[in-house]
Amino acid sequence: MKTIPAQEIKRRGISAVDELLQDGPIAVIKQNRPRYVVMSVEGYRRLARGELGSVTDASAWDWIDKPAARRAHPARSKADIDAALARERDAWRDDG
Repeated sequence: MKTIPAQEIKRRGISAVDELLQDGPIAVIKQNRPRYVVMSVEGYRRLARGELGSVTDASAWDWIDKPAARRAHPARSKADIDAALARERDAWRDDG
């Protein structure tokens, strides 16, 4: 996903976003962190309808709103989820 600093949008206006949107959604960086995602209306509609090109395009929206995604990934216990999150956090610490 391409990124753009919020200051660039402030400086150049919507034209800065228009150029980048041709290649897909854009992460807006504010205070050195991704804060927002800007996408085309058509991209949003595809996301809302669940028309994703591949598993790697999946988002939180899919897990919340799509029963098929929940069936494909059976429910886990709170303990399983907590353990997975702990492993993920540990991996982040190791990378830093």
